[in-house]
Amino acid sequence: MENLSEGASRRAPEKFNPVPFAYHAEVEVEIATLTNLGDGLGRVGNWVVMVPFALPGERVRARVWHNAANFSRADLVSVLRASPGRVEPRCALFGVCGGCQFQNFSYAAQLEWKTRIVADLLKRLGGLGEAVVNACVGSPREFFYRSKITPHFQAPRSGGGGVFPIGFLAVNQRRRIVDVPQCPIATEAINAALPAVRARAIAGQARYKRGATLLLRDAGGKVVTDPAQTICERLDIAPAPLRLEFLAGDFFQNNPYILPTFVTHVVGQARGEGCRFLVDAYCGSGLFALAAASCFEQTLGIEVNADAVKKAGQNARLNHLANCRFCAGSAERIFSEAPPSPNATAVILDPPRRGCDEAFLRQLIAYGPRRIVYVSCSPDTQARDLRTLLAAGYAVTAVQPFDLFPQTRHVENVVTLTRTITAPNPLPPT
Repeated sequence: MENLSEGASRRAPEKFNPVPFAYHAEVEVEIATLTNLGDGLGRVGNWVVMVPFALPGERVRARVWHNAANFSRADLVSVLRASPGRVEPRCALFGVCGGCQFQNFSYAAQLEWKTRIVADLLKRLGGLGEAVVNACVGSPREFFYRSKITPHFQAPRSGGGGVFPIGFLAVNQRRRIVDVPQCPIATEAINAALPAVRARAIAGQARYKRGATLLLRDAGGKVVTDPAQTICERLDIAPAPLRLEFLAGDFFQNNPYILPTFVTHVVGQARGEGCRFLVDAYCGSGLFALAAASCFEQTLGIEVNADAVKKAGQNARLNHLANCRFCAGSAERIFSEAPPSPNATAVILDPPRRGCDEAFLRQLIAYGPRRIVYVSCSPDTQARDLRTLLAAGYAVTAVQPFDLFPQTRHVENVVTLTRTITAPNPLPPT
């Protein structure tokens, strides 16, 4: 297997660093582990080499294309000794399209390694030592689970003729689009609608001067392509199903098959002893606040996006939840509307991939909730933030990964923290 672009030259790029390997030098590597980006990692002597699509326990031949200060990157050429977990990928584009990293890995092995990766990040970056990480909860569907995809394409070349590719970025090539006519991790409804959506884009290619991004969102079996269209998602959780309305182009978790289990766990962790109030920070359209409403006297959703706050309020009325309140919190005064009893309050955090910024953490620690449930799609930035919370007097009581995106490197991780001192230490002033 090779991940070289068509017509790739063996001549080294102008700025290639030839130490310790020449450009396209082939090396044999024992793969010891996986990185959080999904790459196989091994050593040649004491030198680290990272090889995408190589699996732990394998011996592989790899072709070096980049030498950094303390590691090299290489393409997988051949597998000399295969892992017992290696399987045949379902998609013919695997290894070329950058959307999936683990289709060549059995699903049981994917879950095992995602658990290990979370544990390693919490130890190395979070300072948790040998944190007990529960086994990653698998998705009920390993394929055909993703309810939203956004294929894109570049502007047609002037005078180039032909049909432009519509799909996703190629592996290790941020400017090349791989044509993806079908995607086995997208739902069946999306795959059924994809040919017609692609045909419309191709027919209208003359209008696209800068390329474009398409949208296909599966809303209960009906595929929506207008990002401004309001759709409704039903979430079957106890004690009653929840209905959530949001714009098709807005962020919403894209694996509806595992979502009820995931949300139920987050709400259950927030229901700590003595917690009567809930604050849902980064609340978006209100998913966690609304799901938890029956478990608390009052729930407050905080979001910097005013449009999302409006939608969350509408969702509260849609579900007849009178004890939910939502407000647009400024970055400087996130917790100004929070309940006056932090010792009786739990806070759910679900920040973007970059994690919490320092100003937010400073306010959170100053507020001092009894319990924090930190939900993250990026366990590395989560681990960084946990180090700050541990130093401020919180202790980790549970770590639970969820596999919302099978066949990919992504893992959603839920960490529960409880306050161990009466008054948390605020961050030092900058």
